[in-house]
Amino acid sequence: MSTNPQSRTRLDLMSGETLLISSALEETQVSNGHIGCSADTPDPNSLRQRFNFIADVVEKIAPAVVHLELFRRVPYTNKEILVSSGSGFIVSEDGLIITNAHVLTNKQRIKVELKSGHQFDAKIKEVDHKLDIALIKIDANMDLPVLLLGRSSDLRPGEFVVALGSPFSLQNTVTTGIVSSTQRDGKELGLKDSDMEYIQTDAIINYGNSGGPLVNLDGEVIGMNTLKVTAGISFAIPSDRIRQFLEDSHNRQTKGKSRTKKKYLGLRMLPLTFNLIRELRRRDRNFPDLIAGVGVYVYEVIPGTAAESAGLEDGDVIIAINGKTVTSTRDVTDAVQNSEALAIVVRRGNEDLILTVVPDEID
Repeated sequence: MSTNPQSRTRLDLMSGETLLISSALEETQVSNGHIGCSADTPDPNSLRQRFNFIADVVEKIAPAVVHLELFRRVPYTNKEILVSSGSGFIVSEDGLIITNAHVLTNKQRIKVELKSGHQFDAKIKEVDHKLDIALIKIDANMDLPVLLLGRSSDLRPGEFVVALGSPFSLQNTVTTGIVSSTQRDGKELGLKDSDMEYIQTDAIINYGNSGGPLVNLDGEVIGMNTLKVTAGISFAIPSDRIRQFLEDSHNRQTKGKSRTKKKYLGLRMLPLTFNLIRELRRRDRNFPDLIAGVGVYVYEVIPGTAAESAGLEDGDVIIAINGKTVTSTRDVTDAVQNSEALAIVVRRGNEDLILTVVPDEID
C-alpha cells in the first residue's frame, strides 16, 4: 500500500524533531553570542524584565513588612501559647510599627519577626479601636528599613495596588489587584459609629494579612489591610488617617497625656440586613431564619479576647444583651461600655445560647 507524501513528511519531521530543535537553539544562541545556557546578566529588553513591575515593588517594600505573633500565658503555669498572628510595617528607623488594633489583644506578649529573620519583643505605644489602628515599638539596635506613607487622597479608582502580609502565618505573601473605590463609607459596612472612608480593593486580604501595607506602584503605603468581606471585596484604612493617627500620638506623648481606658469585647460585626440574611442563607442552608433589623452578625471573633474566652464564635448572631433586644452594632458597643458583665443571647444554628462575658479593659 502506498504512503501519503504528506504523512511521510510528517513522520520524517517527528522522528527528527529533537535534532531540529536542538540545532535551532544552538544557531539562535550562537547568533546572539551565547553558547549553551543563557547569560548571567538579565536582558533588559526581555518581557520579563520590562513588565514585572509588581516584583519590583515587592522587592522594594518587603524588608519593612513584619510578621506578628501574639502569645498569652496559661493561668497558674509559666507556659505561653500562641493565640493569634498578624502583620505590620515599619514607619520609623527607631522601630515604630503600624498594625491593626484588632490584631492586638490585652495582656500578652507580642513577637515581631523581620523578613531578615531577626525577632524582637514589642511594646504597645498607642491603640485606637475606633480607627482600628495601633502603634507598637521594637528596640532593634540595628538599621531598620522603613515604608513611606503616600497620599491616599490622591488615589484613583482603577489604580494597581499590592498587598503584603502573613495570611494564615504564611509570611511575605503577595497579592495584587486594583482600587475598586477610594471612599467606601464605614456605615455602608455596618460600622454605624465609624467616620472612616475605607479603600475598597479586589486584592485578596485574608486572616493574618491584617495590619500589612497596601502600596501603590511607587512603593508608597496608601492603606493598611484591614477587612475582607468576601472574595474580591476587601478594605484598607487610608494612609491619610494613619498619618493623622501618628501625629495625634506624637502630640499626646509630647504633652504627657494618655488615653482613658476603654472596655473591649473583641468582635467584628455587621447589622442583619435583608440582603445579608439572603446571602448567608444562600451560602449556608442551616443559617437561622431571622428577621432583618433584629440581631447583629458576628463575622469575626478576635483570638485571645474576652469574646473568645466566653465562647463566642464566628457566624454567631447576637440577639439580646442583658435582656434588651439588639438591633444594631451600636447597641452592642454601648452595652460593652456601660456594663461590667454581659449576658449575651446568641443564635447559633437553630439553638439559642446564653453566654456571660466580662469585657477587657484597654488603654
